[in-house]
Amino acid sequence: MSCPRIEVDLAKIRRNTQTLVKRLGPRGIGVTGVTKAVCGHPAIAQAMLDGGAVGLADARISNVQKLRAVGMTGPITLIRTPMLSQADQVVLSCEASYNTEILVISALAAAAIRNGSVHGIVLMVEMGDQRDGILPENLKDIAQQVMQMSGVALKGIGTNFACLNGLAPTALQMAAFCDLANEIEGVCGPFLKIVSGGNSANLTWVLGEHATGRVNDLRLGEAILLGVEPVSGDRIDGMYTDAFTLVAEVIETGAKPPSIPIALIDPTRERLRIVTPSGACARMILAIGHQDTDILGLSMPTGNTLIGATSDHLVIGTPVTPPTVGSEVRFQMSYNALMRAMAAPDINVELMGYPPKRPSRHTQGKVQHLALV
Repeated sequence: MSCPRIEVDLAKIRRNTQTLVKRLGPRGIGVTGVTKAVCGHPAIAQAMLDGGAVGLADARISNVQKLRAVGMTGPITLIRTPMLSQADQVVLSCEASYNTEILVISALAAAAIRNGSVHGIVLMVEMGDQRDGILPENLKDIAQQVMQMSGVALKGIGTNFACLNGLAPTALQMAAFCDLANEIEGVCGPFLKIVSGGNSANLTWVLGEHATGRVNDLRLGEAILLGVEPVSGDRIDGMYTDAFTLVAEVIETGAKPPSIPIALIDPTRERLRIVTPSGACARMILAIGHQDTDILGLSMPTGNTLIGATSDHLVIGTPVTPPTVGSEVRFQMSYNALMRAMAAPDINVELMGYPPKRPSRHTQGKVQHLALV
């Protein structure tokens, strides 16, 4: 097989999804599988659906279009506020989208009217992550404006944690978010079908001993794909952490003498030197670099150390005789490393545990209150 490549175990992704669905279901919470880290890869998306995800979500319309192109007809939601320039594409490809700007919602409404459809709107609320979201004090006004528009329908509210500031949600924040759902219903009237409490960083809160209130959906990507809790990086009990493996080829081996100290052209590169080259050591160079993935997000093989990397070379030190030229070295990846590697044009994706073909690619199961997620 060619290198570099990512080996994807679809059975493990399916099993991870099943595990989370079984744990969240008794709490009245459905799982929406997020495919943005894998660039909307259809087989990986299907593995999530096979595991019980009630729908799919992505941040980029190009990824959604990739899923539609292979015949996936189930609900897909755009979870990044749509670009004005893509309003028509969003309406054509997505049943619903997460929104923060009334100008964008107006454009979606106009596009839906032109298309003869009704587009679902989920309002994103700022609850502390300080990335995207409507301030709580402005939520009622925007919700009322959406209710008065033709072409769109208010379907729910959502929030986000641990993406920009890296902090997991607290019980107090989640209680306040649930209160907002009740307030919006009191002002706007219709029952909110979607109360999406966040992403994989919410799992510790959701699986705790306290009540989860109005939350009936979580948007899960990292937990399904890597089996870890994003804030701590800890493995989630019962989950696979090796569904993805990055494989790179050795292109040079041997020892190098210490370099003569010279002034660095770019002093910032010193930050990427993990091991000080103080003496000769056995080394191997792999045909992969910063252009392909987040090097600092790769787990080094046991006993080996990262010496450094450039755009297309990865240098690793080893205390033993290094592998021969042409050998393969395998790495587990962090979420950032996976995301960049899946988007890299020179990295192939090899599927394992591929499920049998079925005549339908609709989502499995019926969860009425999550029909658009």
